[in-house]
Amino acid sequence: MLRLRQASSLFFSSMFAARLADQFLLFVVPLVVYQTTQSVSLSGMAYAAETLPRVLFYPVCGVLADRYSPLRLMQISQIGRAVVCVLGLIGFALFGGLGWVVGISALCGLLTTQGFMAREVMLPQIFAEARFEKIQSISQSVNQTSIVTGPLLAASLFAITDWQTVVVVAAILFVLAEVAMLIWRRGNRISIVPSDDNPSWIVPVKTALSHVVHLPGLKRVIALTASVNLIFGVTLATSAAMVTGLYAQSEEHYALLQTVGAAFTIVVLMLVGASRLSVGRIGVISFFGVFAGGVVTAISPDFWLYMVGFSVVLAFDGMFNIYIRTVRQRIIPAKDYGKTTGVIILFNNMTQPLSGLLVGLSSSLAQTSWLTLVLCFVMAAAGILLSLPRFRVRTS
Repeated sequence: MLRLRQASSLFFSSMFAARLADQFLLFVVPLVVYQTTQSVSLSGMAYAAETLPRVLFYPVCGVLADRYSPLRLMQISQIGRAVVCVLGLIGFALFGGLGWVVGISALCGLLTTQGFMAREVMLPQIFAEARFEKIQSISQSVNQTSIVTGPLLAASLFAITDWQTVVVVAAILFVLAEVAMLIWRRGNRISIVPSDDNPSWIVPVKTALSHVVHLPGLKRVIALTASVNLIFGVTLATSAAMVTGLYAQSEEHYALLQTVGAAFTIVVLMLVGASRLSVGRIGVISFFGVFAGGVVTAISPDFWLYMVGFSVVLAFDGMFNIYIRTVRQRIIPAKDYGKTTGVIILFNNMTQPLSGLLVGLSSSLAQTSWLTLVLCFVMAAAGILLSLPRFRVRTS
């Protein structure tokens, strides 16, 4: 038990550092673009540009995670992102332009996707002695904490310095993540064998698509997640512009927004971990929580009510991720987990850059609020449709 705790401590410390750095980059792009151009449309387009490549790359990364050593892929992911940050900053210093900050985030996003898929494949093998639901809950807590604390720390840093410094700190965090992994690997001689040695690129994708079509419950989970990600994506894409633009608040208020979101998310995840709720009930509660939070952000007349809605969206999105990952692990065969999960996440997350593109079509922040409200009811309609008997599967 002690050895398991030590191994998990190092492993998840590495994960947290890498995810925190990734959130630094996701935070800095929309804010820098908005502050430079004062255009919520361009800010939304920048968010789409940095998220679309990482989403499209999921199927490829899923195949690679089944075919090659996940440990090696993780190392390439973390060192590669540090190198991209450094090269991007050199390029900006030589040539200037906003394209460099967007490019850094987009390229790091591709490597982040590879690291995420490698980690997903590794988890069941590394912690085979522990209950997978418990390990997945820890993983999601680390992931969600980084999502909400990353922008908080980046905003605090950005308030006293420039975006280049934020990128430098992100590069340092990527290096620290790899150092933690090196220490973990030296103390844990775990053999992680690739599950697929088929050289074809077509066969793994066909297998994954076949699972999506034929395995009971997968299509429903994909559709539900895509609808939730509409609200999650539009919330992240517009939060900086809404706080500093529509509500005319300072960057310190934006940091406060992230602080409250972080605290509420951690509380919700702790309550879920301590509860005896079935997986199905976790899914239902979290789905309606994201919907309610999205409606509040759309109709809020001031910053304080917006903060409530924002916190609810983030917290219950984390809760919903526990639901979908648990269901996914139960349904997908272990030998095809990487390739199938990669294709599923592609379908799941396409709505995040889509929400950024929709924000890009908005001509004002007021229109963005209406867009958020419309997307909330699109999500609700999807939830009602997918709750009909022909779509239901047993997940508890």
